[in-house]
Amino acid sequence: MEEGNRGSVENTTAPKTEAKPNMQANMQAKTEVKTEATSTPLSTEAKPAQNRNNNRRPNNNNRKPNPNQNRNGNGERSTGNKPNNNRNKNKNRHRRAPTPVDENLKSFVVKNQEAHKQRLNPHYKLDLNSKAKIRITPLGGLGEIGGNIMVMETDNEAILIDIGMSFPDETMHGVDILIPDFSYLREIKDKIVAVIITHAHEDHIGAMPYLYKEMQFPIYGTPLPLAMIGNKFDEHHIKEHRKYFNPIVKRQVYEIGNDFKVEWMHMTHSIIDSSTIAVTTDAGTLIHTGDFKIDYTPVDGYTADLHRLAYYGDKGVLCLLSDSTNSHNPTATGSELSVAPALDRIFSKAEGRILLSTFSSNIHRVQQAIQYGVKYGRKICVIGRSMERNIELAMQYDYVRFAKNIFVDPDEVANLEDKEVLIVTTGSQGEANSALFRMSIGEHRHIKIKPTDLIVLSSRAIPGNEGSISAMLNHLQRAGASIAMSKDIHVSGHASMEEQKLMLRLVNPKFFLPIHGEYNHVMRHRETGMMCGVPERNILLMTDGEQIEIAPKYMRKVKTVKTGKTYIDNQNNHKIDDDIILDRQKLASDGIVMIVAEVSEQNSKMLAKPKVTTFGIVPDRLDKAFAKEIEDVLEIFLTNIKPGLIENSRALENDVRQVVRKHIFRKMKKYPLIVPHMLVH
Repeated sequence: MEEGNRGSVENTTAPKTEAKPNMQANMQAKTEVKTEATSTPLSTEAKPAQNRNNNRRPNNNNRKPNPNQNRNGNGERSTGNKPNNNRNKNKNRHRRAPTPVDENLKSFVVKNQEAHKQRLNPHYKLDLNSKAKIRITPLGGLGEIGGNIMVMETDNEAILIDIGMSFPDETMHGVDILIPDFSYLREIKDKIVAVIITHAHEDHIGAMPYLYKEMQFPIYGTPLPLAMIGNKFDEHHIKEHRKYFNPIVKRQVYEIGNDFKVEWMHMTHSIIDSSTIAVTTDAGTLIHTGDFKIDYTPVDGYTADLHRLAYYGDKGVLCLLSDSTNSHNPTATGSELSVAPALDRIFSKAEGRILLSTFSSNIHRVQQAIQYGVKYGRKICVIGRSMERNIELAMQYDYVRFAKNIFVDPDEVANLEDKEVLIVTTGSQGEANSALFRMSIGEHRHIKIKPTDLIVLSSRAIPGNEGSISAMLNHLQRAGASIAMSKDIHVSGHASMEEQKLMLRLVNPKFFLPIHGEYNHVMRHRETGMMCGVPERNILLMTDGEQIEIAPKYMRKVKTVKTGKTYIDNQNNHKIDDDIILDRQKLASDGIVMIVAEVSEQNSKMLAKPKVTTFGIVPDRLDKAFAKEIEDVLEIFLTNIKPGLIENSRALENDVRQVVRKHIFRKMKKYPLIVPHMLVH
């Protein structure tokens, strides 16, 4: 009976009304088995607790086998693992059967995967059978900020992309600007068919007049860059070279020479009328971004031409050359409009004069400042030659529009109340000759800093200018002025990582060359390129002078050409020879020794004490002692002079120079400039 009841429990089809008495009998049988095993009587009160314990999972450790475990309802042993099969059936009862695969849908998954490969892999879009190639040679702009110039050439023709200048460091005494070395351009002069301009920043057009004094080619660009280049030609008295201007219309393709087709595409940057260019050759299309950022809300409403970039990306791009200046910034570059609330807040609270300084080329920043000045009832005074010239050009060519009666001359500022004046000026980088710096030290003819003045610096410090900016700020604060230079009144003009990714994805190039920036910038941009699907083997890091050859099947470095910098003195617009700069550096670091001595040709002895003059070597109080040292050195030298040397004045002075230099180095560890004059009688 008990075994039958146990079998009925295992039978999942038994009626529920019969299960209750059978379960009670089964539990009674279990109680009897346990009583016999332990020889301990169970009370009637213990049965409910035992019943509760039966619902728990039993502990199988040290448990005797149950003789009824494998028997069926008839007292016979069951065959196999029937109870386990029942449990597995219960466990799998709610599982769904596999959904049948639609082979037609699956085939379209494969087709879409192939479509992605065709879309994302530029190999499918290039003519891999083409034998054509193009060479790219940067002559400036890599390993540095500024000085951008690049040569693109085929076997028969070449074009130049931008011809910019850069700024000297503190060791280049008396140097105002640096321009690229044009040695390679002289070598390929007959191949060059045009100069292509991307935008009007000085580091892209500043060296144009120096090149055009020597050689001339057609110039292609948008109106504002050409107008600014024209001003430079006028300043350098070569205005006749304006005849080489060829203004372009964006989105139109221009055939330049026989080997190049060039299209300008609008791009947002910190100067208006900037462009990215597409250069199409027999080898394929190359995209040169110029300087760029992706501004979705530009002041003038002219957004970057992403549609045209995507068009070229869909056709197939052989190589992308992209701006790396801001490649370490992971957050998107702010819109130029984002500075407006901060300017509005500052202008609304200012009670005295406002002097705003920014880059003179940032017309949209100046435009917003002028608009808020007018909003709060201020007259606008523009000071600084480059600022005046750029605002005048922007107004002449209708890039911005202002009523002329809002402007006043610097000599009229004194007749206005302080709260009615906004001065827009140059000098945000602390340049020694800039208007704001001269105001800070009290040397400006019309404007003197007052304690009630508010100085707004709407710019960032260019690397290397931090010291000069700090010095200017010290002068301004000594004069009592307040300074506003928070981050929310300036945004960069260069693409951050996210915008660089967008450019890479839109263009989808086979090869990638990061440009514009120091080595750490192009190195970081290289990593971003690999993140966006460009294979590492298809990315090269260039330096100035390295020539890269690109064909549909390969990209490689082929040679190195001469490159470097030429020093320019802006006072007379003439170049300074390298040896002059070296002499200035030596004078600044080690000083100079000048020696004048009279020597007898007969016996090689000095006829009088030598005259020794030093600068930067010893203090004045030790001049006599140092002159005596040099006299002793010369006497020893002349005593042991080589036969016949006294007759060769140039060789004699060279040997004196070496002997004196060795003596000074042994004593002072310096290599000063030695200037000997040996007068032989």
